[in-house]
Amino acid sequence: MLLDTLLAVRRRSEALIAPLEPEDLMLQGMPDASPPKWHLGHTTWFFDTFVLQPHAPGHQACDPLWSYQFNSYYEAVGARHPRPQRGLLSRPAIAEVLAWRQRVDAGLEALLQDPPEGVTALVELGLQHEQQHQELLLMDLLDGFHRQPLEPIYNPEAELSLPMAPVKWLPCHGGLTEIGHQGDKFHFDNETPQHRVWLEPFELSNSLVSNAAYAAFITDGGYQRPELWMSEGWALVQEHQWQAPRYWRGDTTEFTLAGRRGRDPQAPVRHLSWFEADAYARWSGGRLPTEEEWEHAYGLHGSAMQNAHRVLWQWTASAYSPYPGFRPVEGAIGEYNGKFMSSQMVLRGSSWLTPKGHERDSYRNFFPPASRWMASGIRLAR
Repeated sequence: MLLDTLLAVRRRSEALIAPLEPEDLMLQGMPDASPPKWHLGHTTWFFDTFVLQPHAPGHQACDPLWSYQFNSYYEAVGARHPRPQRGLLSRPAIAEVLAWRQRVDAGLEALLQDPPEGVTALVELGLQHEQQHQELLLMDLLDGFHRQPLEPIYNPEAELSLPMAPVKWLPCHGGLTEIGHQGDKFHFDNETPQHRVWLEPFELSNSLVSNAAYAAFITDGGYQRPELWMSEGWALVQEHQWQAPRYWRGDTTEFTLAGRRGRDPQAPVRHLSWFEADAYARWSGGRLPTEEEWEHAYGLHGSAMQNAHRVLWQWTASAYSPYPGFRPVEGAIGEYNGKFMSSQMVLRGSSWLTPKGHERDSYRNFFPPASRWMASGIRLAR
């Protein structure tokens, strides 16, 4: 039942902040991140604004100033607080945000007893949207915690430990194939329409790139060799003095949600920008797969393409752009994905931070190529 699923998702968001101190709830380490309290407020604002206000007679809309604070990027809804300053928002207090969540949940429960036309789809979108923010909350928190001398531990159990299998190359025949979401189950608009693409024959690695393999790239001067890098990426290496993945600490450790841990050489390397992934691929003699190749290969090889899901998002060579025939829906909801189809690169798969059941083979995640705080890794093609 949709309501049961929705309420379970809503409770999980609140459970994610249980290990945190009140001071942590306002933590924003960089402009691209958001504080945990903001994530809880924004996901509630989404249901309040797009589901209850237009469809639940008698619903009392949230304070317009709350709407101003918790709107993310929906220009059609109105002005919003600057994203880089979300960490300055000490009010409303967390108790008020949680009470608001309860009121919204009660409104959703009443509305779903006899939902008007179109409401079920909106609620499902809101549920998927909240799951996205659950993953973002954890990635943003890792960024904020890693900046602190005390190296806080979020959860001693919140750690990925998965040695990589020996690398094998999976052959993929070329030809005409169909890409994009199939079936009637939920999907985001950017996963459609399904369309045909022509692929030349290629091979895809069965496994993700390991810490040991990436360390060899570093030892071979990977961060000092401009010929391996895109121009913009090389400029970032110089400007920010990148020398290793985002959360590596010294030669043997890395920072995680479980605090500083020993770095397993055989575990997948993570928290890399697209520029780093691309430079490594060039150094290795391979390349990053296109998103069409990734989806086609998984359809061919299934579980033989190990760690496709629930380990790390995998950078592709594909710029985030609309599929042929893509049309965003009308209204503010149409701003959900379509407006970001510029200056971003696609990642495929899912990560160990992705809520269970949220992953899909056709899922198109996307981030700017310089971003490296996300749970991102590398799968090679050739």
